[in-house]
Amino acid sequence: MKNNLKVQRAIHNYTQADLADSIGVSRQTINAMEKNKYVPSTVLSLKIAKLFKLPVEEIFFLEEDD
Repeated sequence: MKNNLKVQRAIHNYTQADLADSIGVSRQTINAMEKNKYVPSTVLSLKIAKLFKLPVEEIFFLEEDD
């Protein structure tokens, strides 16, 4: 699964630490998601989408090989 989390974070003026604190995870988790090394749970994906006021599909998306 790919994402544009880093782009959305920049648009909303969040640091990795700010986003992590807002959704209750570590900064390292945000970093891993941005590098596509960690696939978030459904609940975590929904929390991020709600925070950014966007549909989940605008932040996270499947590649053909996923």
